Amino acid sequence: MNNIVSLQAARELKQAHHEDHAYRAQILSMDKLELLEEMIRFQEERSRIGSLSVAMMVRGKHLFKALEETAETQELRILTRSYRRHLEHELNAYRLQQLNQG
Repeated sequence: MNNIVSLQAARELKQAHHEDHAYRAQILSMDKLELLEEMIRFQEERSRIGSLSVAMMVRGKHLFKALEETAETQELRILTRSYRRHLEHELNAYRLQQLNQG
């Protein structure tokens, strides 16, 4: 059973990173207002689902990095950096969990 979970997790990670390239390109073409609107959509989706999927962690990492880089205030920069780091931590924890199960 552990091998099945590990293969499924590996596929999920691979798919998330594949989708990552298209999402990253989309994010890079957005202006500040569009990035903030995307952040609201991201947070609404997370609330609706109730947890973070691997795909959401990968997408969120890029979204919050872009928001951090375009932030006009120190407070927004700190907030977006903190959330991006949280997503990176969650993604790394997921990867380690999958490695330990395999």
